[in-house]
Amino acid sequence: MPSLWSPSNWPQRLAELQAPTGELKEAPLRRDVRSLGMLLGEVLREQSGAPLYDAVEALRRTAIARREADANSDAAAAGSHLQQALDRVHSHSQDLTTAYQLARAFSFYFELINLAETNHRKRRRRSSQLDQTAPPQRGDLRGTLRRLREAGIDAKKAYELLSEVCITPVFTAHPTEVARRSVMFKRRRISDLLEQLDRIPVPEPQLEALQHDLIAEITALWQTDDVRSARPTVRDEIRMALDYYESSLFDTLPVLYSEVAAALAAEYPTTSESSTPYSLSPTPCLAQLPQLVTFGSWIGGDRDGNPFVTPQATRDALAMAHSLLLTHYRRRLQNVFEQLGSSTQQVPVSVEVQSLLDRYLTQLRTAGQTALEERFHFEYLRLLIACIMMRLGATPQSSVPLPPNPALSSYTRAADLLADLTVIRNSLLQNRGPRLAEMLIDPLLLEVRTYGLHLQTLDIRQHARIHAAAIEELTAFQPATNLGAPSSRPHLAAKVGSQDASEAQTLHLPPALSDQTAEVIDAFRTIAELKQTYAPEAIRLYVISGATSAEDVLNVLRLARLGGIKVEASGDDPGLQPVPLFESIEDLQNAPAIMRQLWSSEAYKPLLESWNHRQEVMLGYSDSNKDGGMITSTWEIWKAHRALHKVARDCGVTLRLFHGRGGTVGRGGGPTHRAIFAQPVDSFSGELRITEQGEVLNWKYSDVILAERNLELMIAASLDALARPDALLQSNNEDVILSEAKNPRISSEAPQNHPQPTPHLTGEITPAWEAAMDQLSATSFAFYKKHIVDNPDTFTYFEQATPVAELEHARLGSRPAKRSGKKSMADLRAIPWVFGWMQSRQLVPAWFGVGHALDAFAQQSPDGLAQLQAMTRSFPLFVDIIRNVEMALAKSDFGIARLYASLVEDEALRNRVFTTLEAEFNLTRRMLLEITGQKTLLQTNPVLERSIRLRNPYVDPMSLIQVELIRRKRAVIAEGKPDSPELNRAISATINGISAGLRNTG
Repeated sequence: MPSLWSPSNWPQRLAELQAPTGELKEAPLRRDVRSLGMLLGEVLREQSGAPLYDAVEALRRTAIARREADANSDAAAAGSHLQQALDRVHSHSQDLTTAYQLARAFSFYFELINLAETNHRKRRRRSSQLDQTAPPQRGDLRGTLRRLREAGIDAKKAYELLSEVCITPVFTAHPTEVARRSVMFKRRRISDLLEQLDRIPVPEPQLEALQHDLIAEITALWQTDDVRSARPTVRDEIRMALDYYESSLFDTLPVLYSEVAAALAAEYPTTSESSTPYSLSPTPCLAQLPQLVTFGSWIGGDRDGNPFVTPQATRDALAMAHSLLLTHYRRRLQNVFEQLGSSTQQVPVSVEVQSLLDRYLTQLRTAGQTALEERFHFEYLRLLIACIMMRLGATPQSSVPLPPNPALSSYTRAADLLADLTVIRNSLLQNRGPRLAEMLIDPLLLEVRTYGLHLQTLDIRQHARIHAAAIEELTAFQPATNLGAPSSRPHLAAKVGSQDASEAQTLHLPPALSDQTAEVIDAFRTIAELKQTYAPEAIRLYVISGATSAEDVLNVLRLARLGGIKVEASGDDPGLQPVPLFESIEDLQNAPAIMRQLWSSEAYKPLLESWNHRQEVMLGYSDSNKDGGMITSTWEIWKAHRALHKVARDCGVTLRLFHGRGGTVGRGGGPTHRAIFAQPVDSFSGELRITEQGEVLNWKYSDVILAERNLELMIAASLDALARPDALLQSNNEDVILSEAKNPRISSEAPQNHPQPTPHLTGEITPAWEAAMDQLSATSFAFYKKHIVDNPDTFTYFEQATPVAELEHARLGSRPAKRSGKKSMADLRAIPWVFGWMQSRQLVPAWFGVGHALDAFAQQSPDGLAQLQAMTRSFPLFVDIIRNVEMALAKSDFGIARLYASLVEDEALRNRVFTTLEAEFNLTRRMLLEITGQKTLLQTNPVLERSIRLRNPYVDPMSLIQVELIRRKRAVIAEGKPDSPELNRAISATINGISAGLRNTG
């Protein structure tokens, strides 16, 4: 029987893969989805029997019929189909095993569909690269460079601007990644098989073999527990994040920089007259490009609310990263050792190579280790590579017996490793080996510049109130103690920039500290220890959650001193810089004044000087959204961003902002490229740090093509936001128009008083737009606070009408969902807040208050709606808000949400809250369509619209099962019976499935 992927003819298949637009380009995705669905059906029948398959199909067909009736505005038919589905779910859910398997079946469908869509993203990426004459894809670096060139920016200036760009994804372990590590490995194998099916041509027997392997992998996935039996440990989370380096990132870096080099060469080709920093060859070599990417992590360092992040967890994080990196370097060097067999009998080496090698060989001879020298007598470069490997703790695999303990000392500085590799590179360049340098050494230099000896920086994070409590306890014990930083408390005053770390060792601690304070001190002592054990730049930033004052920053300095840390930069040690995280609306508004107070402090200036007058500040998207709603959160972050940069300029500080974005719209999610470009004009240094968490890691970094594309998007967006070529182009056009208007010989009909044109998608903001945003924010904030934050009914409704209580049983991450055992809006973390609304298909944080604000603004004046429409066309920040809200509305379903609302015990409370939510949802949808001029949501984003439309009927059954099981669980609890592990497992399966179907958790 032919494979499901067998083409009618190969030219047609090639045409599909090459198709730039239209239905033809979507044909491979439709084929993958259809074929994978058929294979899953076969596996279901084989593994669980025909009854389960039939139940899945019946639910699927009923859900589709209900959706079609909704689309045709046939409420009666939609209600009938929904009731049929509810009856089926109720019947099947009587047996928990059947309910669990039903949820798994729909969840697995989405596992496979997600893989198919991911494969299609890779397919379209490759397709875009086939035609070099085609215009660049949106967000391509080449497209950004082209706009720079068209705006009159020459090659030298373009390179200087690119040199200012550096993006840092920071991997975090928020409890939102539902997949187990073993499941992720199986995903990758299925993804690899799908990619192989795209090759042209593939003989029929091979297609059949690939399909056979796919069925086997789907079977293996079905037989694997998708729901964790135990909560993952911090060490598990560390290992899961490090997997991305081996699966994609190590191989992505050379590909990424090759794309950058090709884009520069294409848009700024070198000539005999031109001279640029990279013009040694027609295509810039990797070693000559600026450093554009670094990596960071919170996993193992984020203590805020996670009691499982202990000093040992932090040690594990650095040790595991260090071990992984050294293993990687050794593999790379082994490859170079095998390939770089240049002999001095054929080509000479540089004097620097000879000198460096002599030094290493002298040490080896002293230790009696001469085997390599005797075997590779003329192969000096190979000998030098072997010495480098020895300094990395390994010896090259060769036919020569080598000592188990090489005499050469280990590298302690990345600069030394970089210098040794540079000696080899320069020798190759001087002796007819530039191609060898480009192929073998340049990628290594690139990696060492990026990863150093630590792979990624590990940020430490703790809440400001924990530090304040520790300071209070220590002060009570010894009021006169010099805690190493200035304070508003006279007895704590001291000079910041002069205390040596050794002074802290003379300070006396109380004989008995509270457990919390002891943990704080222990954490700082561990940091001091690790900065001595590993590369000191491995830990350089300390994030302060809940920062509300300059005192919160100074407290960290005091405690760091007490723990033996030298906070100022010195030599190779960058010190430890406190990074205040401003999260609430009030704190975002106060942030500029707080930082001005800190930066203006005479005592803080020596530290700033040691850090080269650079400071990092973090902006929190999750809590500000929970605190103020979508519009106010976005606008206050934007204003804080702009004001912080102004204060930094006034104080002579180079500011880098760290954006704490989540995966969902309600936590600052949405397209990263669009968000970066929407930053305030003249408020961006080119450097950007951004959190990447949960399912986002898999979505962006599971594959080389995906990782390269994501990193390129961020680099291109950063360059665009830094250079603003569109603003230059519009300014140039304006100058031409004004010139024509003033010169009647050029244009006799030109107006005498040409009006100032409205900036179009340049990032610039007009006074009218700023005033509009202030008004929208104030209106939205008041409405959001009244109905969400200050309304106790809403929190009760949220707890009962969403599966937030089941988050604990889903065992998604190591960190608890709440900061304490209290039941309150303030105590609830932003992640479960968004998680609960997402699972219940309401997505309230992403849109509530938006419709009310838009409607009020549109009605205030005759041109209110027109102004909003103009902002939607031309103001990037407003475009970002509107499009993110639109996506959230499209994923919401108040027909399903009504079922979740039925879980609320108090009928009057239920009706009050649900009626308010539904009315605001409908108003927001209506206003968004009016403003965008669309007839339907996502009309201008057909790819996303089709994806959501096709997914929703398959998500619906899992929502129905989830509601049924939650209702059943609460009934069990109400009867005083013990909790059922089987019931919790079945509910967790629905959580997994809905997360996979909506491609969002929290």
